[in-house]
Amino acid sequence: MFSTIQRFSLITFTAFSLSGCFDTTPTTTQLCEDHSELQCDQLNMRDGQCLNQRDALILSRFATLKSQSDLDKLKTIQATYQYQSCLTSAAQIEPITAKEIKTKRSEALIHTYDAIDLLSIELKESKEPKVLYYRWSTGDKSALREFLQLEGSRSLETAELQYALATFYALRNGNKTITLLNHSLELLTKDDYKNDFHATIIKSLASINHKEQNTEHAYIWALVGKEFDLQVSSQQQLDLLYSFSDAEKQKLQQASEVIVKSIKEQKFSAQLLPKIAEKN
Repeated sequence: MFSTIQRFSLITFTAFSLSGCFDTTPTTTQLCEDHSELQCDQLNMRDGQCLNQRDALILSRFATLKSQSDLDKLKTIQATYQYQSCLTSAAQIEPITAKEIKTKRSEALIHTYDAIDLLSIELKESKEPKVLYYRWSTGDKSALREFLQLEGSRSLETAELQYALATFYALRNGNKTITLLNHSLELLTKDDYKNDFHATIIKSLASINHKEQNTEHAYIWALVGKEFDLQVSSQQQLDLLYSFSDAEKQKLQQASEVIVKSIKEQKFSAQLLPKIAEKN
């Protein structure tokens, strides 16, 4: 028989165990009910369209509400753009019933523009590199100057920000653009890979190397792209673009295989690329 103390301990343990089983993350509906600051009433909550994007936006707003960090505000802007894009399509759909559905979608769409404007104003003085890049990409020239001043610093040592720098130099300095893109690939993380960011970099490298007439590297990156199922030139098109001998093609194919393996293992280094013969 259990003693009174043993029975009490067993009941207490069981209660805590059951509590842990049913302790779940709040739903977006619960968050909206508990936090009017999330402005869920302007997100057309009863609509089945854009459900995933709307939930992602609410969760992002909640994260921003808790942290008030500039980076979370930027993530909320990005989540708003995703919801906005979905709503733009949904607003054009003619509902079979309840004509007011289309009106509510249009109202929610208008709200997203206002929400982005408000957050952008809050980020006007931010010095976060990602925010500076966002502000520059939306037309703030002062943000571009501040962003470029960070070049060479550790604050830009991410795949995303090296790629951002490359976009600035793309029309100004082809060789520097290639160097930055290579370094971007060197800094690739698991999350970058999951988000297919490697694909964006590879396609850019194939394009800029072709433009700069670095034919060997352009050919290699095209082959790498094919291994990652990217939309690149067919072998027939590559043969027309680049007049390599069979021996040269085999050598470049081998180089591309090494690079594909290194990217998959997140061990890419620009040193893996064969040296380019100097142009006359």
